[in-house]
Amino acid sequence: MDFLAASKLFDVRGLIVVVTGGGTGIGLMMTKAFALNEASKVFIVGRRKEKLEEAAKVSPHGNIIPIVGDVTSKESLIQVASQVKQEAGHVNFLCCNSGSMPQTIAKDPTQVSAAEFAKAALDQDMSNWNDTYASNVTGVAFTAFAFLELLDAGNRNRGPGGVQSSILVTSSVAAFLRGARANTPYTCSKTAVTMLVKHLADKFGQYDVRVNAIAPGLFPSDMSTGLVAAGGESKGDPTEEGAYPRSFIPAQRLGKTEDIAGTVLFLASAAGAYLNGCILLNDGGRLGLLPGTY
Repeated sequence: MDFLAASKLFDVRGLIVVVTGGGTGIGLMMTKAFALNEASKVFIVGRRKEKLEEAAKVSPHGNIIPIVGDVTSKESLIQVASQVKQEAGHVNFLCCNSGSMPQTIAKDPTQVSAAEFAKAALDQDMSNWNDTYASNVTGVAFTAFAFLELLDAGNRNRGPGGVQSSILVTSSVAAFLRGARANTPYTCSKTAVTMLVKHLADKFGQYDVRVNAIAPGLFPSDMSTGLVAAGGESKGDPTEEGAYPRSFIPAQRLGKTEDIAGTVLFLASAAGAYLNGCILLNDGGRLGLLPGTY
């Protein structure tokens, strides 16, 4: 019965992992989870070389490899996948984590006239929306396409427990939100990527490559700064229980590294090997306080 021991169930030693956006925020939390639990190689992809190199220093095992790349460029993704192929030969687990959050419409429709809201909405540049979909949806799809052959090869080079290759996509609790104050381009992009995960799970399942997603709530990151500020000043460490009132987050805190690490280790290991097309909500209960989709 030793296969039921946590050390066996959650074992990721020897895996070849790729994390886009792996140098900061939630991506860095994922990077730490794999690197510190002795994945063989953790390739982290992003546009800012200095952030990637800084992140590579967090592991004493020397197993984090930074690669400068842009998920909104097909050519860049193909080049990144080629480098990973040369250095590792296959991939067992791909985290499609890169994403962006645009500025929301400058006016609150509950506070202004239709004319004022229409003017504020039309004052936006259309690229504000298009760039968001390019990184949050199209970029995820083409990252998955670029690495499919390496994930297929990963099924011939499986890690502990003989777990199939798989992809983890970072969606968001925003994918389930509606309401007048929601950041429309961001929420719609995350709703779209959640559906994309289900489509890819079906298509890639033909090659024994599973596809799942997490939908995080509020975690400390550059992207979430404005949303966190809406909850008011935290009492001490924002990731410790009691930092915020239950009226803002039922868990009374922001998410922390352990909350992401436990989730990704579960999905990458024998513990989560039966999941495919699954969306895991990881939000401390916050969705229950907000208007949700039908």
